[in-house]
Amino acid sequence: MTDSESAAKLDTSIPHSARVWNYWLGGKDNFEVDRAVGDQFSEFYPDITVVAQSSRGFLKRSITWLAQEAGIRQFLDIGTGMPTAENTHQVAQAAAPDARIVYVDNDPLVLVHARALLTGTPEGATEYIDADLNDPAAVLAAAGRTTLDLSKPTGLILMNILGHVPNLDNAVAIVRQLMEALPSGSYLATADGTNVLDGPAFEEAIGVWNANAPLSYHLRRPEELARFLEGLEVIEPGLVPCASWRPAPDATPEELREVDEFGAVARKP
Repeated sequence: MTDSESAAKLDTSIPHSARVWNYWLGGKDNFEVDRAVGDQFSEFYPDITVVAQSSRGFLKRSITWLAQEAGIRQFLDIGTGMPTAENTHQVAQAAAPDARIVYVDNDPLVLVHARALLTGTPEGATEYIDADLNDPAAVLAAAGRTTLDLSKPTGLILMNILGHVPNLDNAVAIVRQLMEALPSGSYLATADGTNVLDGPAFEEAIGVWNANAPLSYHLRRPEELARFLEGLEVIEPGLVPCASWRPAPDATPEELREVDEFGAVARKP
């Protein structure tokens, strides 16, 4: 699909999770309908911007750890959303300039912006593919066609995307199909919204989202999120609020504040 064909598919009258998330992160690639839903959500749950920032901080620290400590040199980031600051390829290639990254999303606006903005280092590679998480086989086939060698250890990144799969068993099956295709020494880095720290307010806000957006989101308890990690070696400190996953020594009190966003990194044995 060309960029002009993608742009033709844009519907600016319907909010989209990638663009609303971009708005909460302070980005500019969103429409009035996205900002309206984002503001309405914030009225019910003001901490959503903290959730977004906490998730982004976890992404940065986990990718840095994977590149520096685990030696991962290729990443498959599914449901990447709108490009903002400190994207996966920027973080990975800052630690390892030869890192290769494939982004996966299926929103036309994301496609247009990603192809224009997601450029990496000369030593590495950065590619965006238009595919759907719900079709893992197609995702894997496209990712391995040109940029990634899926016979080598790979970092699978699933950030705030599995909550869009309504049925937990289906979400677990997707993760397993993706991880089964990757070799020993591969890693999963994942984070999603929970409902254990400020559940009622977050649940009410999610209800607003689900009433207005075509793609629903489902908060899950940490023990449900832990099912994504079954059969894998979970890296310390385990599945924890994102702010508590290996925080920087100079992290501010706001950066350390725990909210309903839990994340983990795990290795395939």
